[in-house]
Amino acid sequence: MKNLISAALVGLLPVAAGATAIEQAPWAPRSAAYRLTLFMGNLTPVPWEKIENSWTAPAPGSALSEDAMSRVSPDEARAISAALASHDRQALFEAATAAVAQGILRHLAAAETAFGQPNAAHEVANAEALFRAFEDGIKAADANAARDLGRAWLALNSSLGTAGVLGHGAQETDAESFAAARATLETYLTENYLPAAYAERETLTPVPESAVRSGTPVSLPATLPPGSNIADQRELPRLVLQFEEAGEDEANLPLVAYGDMLFDSPEIFGGPARELGIACSTCHNRSDVNRDFFIPGLSKYAGGMDVDGSFFNPMFNDRVDDHLDTPSMRGIRFTAPYGRDGREPSLRRFIRNVIVTEFAGDEPTPFQLDALEAYVKQFDFLPNPKIDRAGRLTDLASDAAKRGEKLFNTDFAGLGDRSCASCHTPERNFRDGLTYDIGTAEPPFLGGTPIHFETPTLRNINFTAPYMHDGSLQTLASVVDWFDESKDLGLDEAQRADLTAYLEAVGDGEEPYQAFEGRDSVFRLSWEELTTFASTLDTLLPMRDAENIALLVDTVAPDLAADASVMVNQNSKPEIYEFAAILRAVGDASAKGDWEEAGRQWDLSKAMQADIDERMF
Repeated sequence: MKNLISAALVGLLPVAAGATAIEQAPWAPRSAAYRLTLFMGNLTPVPWEKIENSWTAPAPGSALSEDAMSRVSPDEARAISAALASHDRQALFEAATAAVAQGILRHLAAAETAFGQPNAAHEVANAEALFRAFEDGIKAADANAARDLGRAWLALNSSLGTAGVLGHGAQETDAESFAAARATLETYLTENYLPAAYAERETLTPVPESAVRSGTPVSLPATLPPGSNIADQRELPRLVLQFEEAGEDEANLPLVAYGDMLFDSPEIFGGPARELGIACSTCHNRSDVNRDFFIPGLSKYAGGMDVDGSFFNPMFNDRVDDHLDTPSMRGIRFTAPYGRDGREPSLRRFIRNVIVTEFAGDEPTPFQLDALEAYVKQFDFLPNPKIDRAGRLTDLASDAAKRGEKLFNTDFAGLGDRSCASCHTPERNFRDGLTYDIGTAEPPFLGGTPIHFETPTLRNINFTAPYMHDGSLQTLASVVDWFDESKDLGLDEAQRADLTAYLEAVGDGEEPYQAFEGRDSVFRLSWEELTTFASTLDTLLPMRDAENIALLVDTVAPDLAADASVMVNQNSKPEIYEFAAILRAVGDASAKGDWEEAGRQWDLSKAMQADIDERMF
């Protein structure tokens, strides 16, 4: 689905394939800084300043507004600072790893000192919060050790005892059990995270030292650093589709429906994006912008990222930290060329570029490109009664906006004796289809040519902050100020306010966010979309298209199961799991070429859907 589980902050733990983000708890300051160090230390080039900030300022994703450096010993702080100053990845890994491991040992020692007192539990909790930094590396490299260490943490907590509730359920302290569990943890941590010498690491990971030295390959799932957010924004944008507004059912448009599914599917991407459950809809929530999307090290501001860095596709890495704001896809059929720099003249080529070049996916088939293009061309702008079909303000606009409209159409010397409307042409959806150097990008070298950026539409921009190609301006008022100052327009305060009012009138839209009330729940939206996706099996099964059936099932079945967690009627969750399992059976049978069984399972699925459709909310 479209990441419909709300408030999901994705941390470093592995994420199951599927497009529904999983909520992760905030991190201890040192654990957050450590995992940010690992993630950003593996980027090319390494963003040293950002890594330093993760230690010297409160780190993204941290549970406390305290910097990690204030929580390490003076010797540990000096070692980390020296590694940062010398830009030495290996030295930084060793210093950061030792600081976290020593922190765990100090908390365990403090817990033993306070044993039998309430503060002991607090110290154990602090130790366990730091251990989280290593936990997934141990699970991936040494399942037996992970199990033994998990038991040791349980024993450690149990040995502290409890007073029970109102005198019932009290448990005595057990010093012997505490000491044994502590010894297990300390021995493993000392051997694997505080060795006499660390092995050289090409890739910085939390994998234990014993596994690295053994040379045994360890498969670590792709992870995102603390502070990442790839879940849908809290207010879901309203999706305006041409066929829906005309009263047509998407199930009657199988190519569009399949494209809708592909838009929500991580399966079309490669490498980290697929493993993390990132889909087109992750950044472009319901055709618009996910203003909460953020990945430390890749994003400068929420709502965008560096799309040509080393994380998602090293082959596409331009080695420049060039954050791009995510553009809205509303009305995309009117907004060629595509890409912030207008690099792709056709929508089809742009879609292919995103899949293959930006996110390292396999080459899409012509059918898949047809489907995606057919679907996104259905995206329309939010209706805006404040402008007419020619882009002129109507009587519903304010007087300030009408004064701003005159300014918008006034020629300025600073704009080359042209007006704002010369590029943001009202009758062409407030754009001209051209690219310009307006001074927002630096030349790549002395005397070089800076990037030219395409003229973005102004329609519905009230809902797509921040602004400019890099998301550097947070408000429309700041955009007006920037143009006034950089282009020497000579506007006074009142004129700037009027021009801002005009932009806000043009950028408005009716009912911009999805409303949920009564039976119109988050899950019902998910259920209706996912079952519509599945309806394309009516077309794919007769075609015996096993490849696209597998892609559909691998997208829809896990998302159905994941989205069941937001059902109002939680008693019906088992039915959703059963429905997802039947879809899996369709995919399994088609993969084996047993088309009779695949058809039979699909018939079962449709019968079950009809039976439960009215009760799913």
